[in-house]
Amino acid sequence: MIKFFRKIRQEYLNKGKTHKYFQYAIGEILLVVIGILIALSINNWNESRLLRKAEMNFYRNTKQQLLDDANNIASELRFNTKYSEQFKYAIQLIQSKNKGEIDSLGKIVVNLIDYSDFDGQGNIYETMVNSGNIKLLKNEVIIEKLRRLEETYFYLNRMEAIHLDAVMLMIPDVIQTAQLSTGIVENVDDLYGFMFENRFVLAVKLTSEKDEVYNRIIEEIDAIVQLIDSELK
Repeated sequence: MIKFFRKIRQEYLNKGKTHKYFQYAIGEILLVVIGILIALSINNWNESRLLRKAEMNFYRNTKQQLLDDANNIASELRFNTKYSEQFKYAIQLIQSKNKGEIDSLGKIVVNLIDYSDFDGQGNIYETMVNSGNIKLLKNEVIIEKLRRLEETYFYLNRMEAIHLDAVMLMIPDVIQTAQLSTGIVENVDDLYGFMFENRFVLAVKLTSEKDEVYNRIIEEIDAIVQLIDSELK
């Protein structure tokens, strides 16, 4: 097409028709500009399409990781709540001096050295920033919620570390008071004393706070997954 215009332009030049010559020269320039703009537009469209595809892949992978975390958290929550209720019951038995339930109390005291421990799939927000994937995401709300979720994960990790430290301190007294394999109480007076009551009170505080964090994480994950689903539609 450009050669065609160039041939016509040359004919007008040879015939001295400079006005027509310049018209076709401008037409030739416009064709080149239009061609460049179309090429750039196609290139930008392809780049945007590839970036959007990468963004969707990230959302799908992140959603699956979040759902896996939510399932693990739910399991830890059930475990932690069960023990928290047991410890509350133990406090009632000790305060009432109800030694008719000593077998139940013996089994519960052994559980003082057990605790829930969430093992997350990884730090999504930190990995997203370090890898540069954060540049793919257009939804600022999802980015902010992922950042807050990571902060909640860190808080839970600190709570679990504190719980572990408490467990390590309780182990010597527990193994001197009851048999770990059967829960049979060997030192009844110590078990019904205020020291063990305090240990159960501490355990209730720790497990109750962990329950709150577990529930908060599940709520935060649910909110993020809903936003991701909206992006994937």
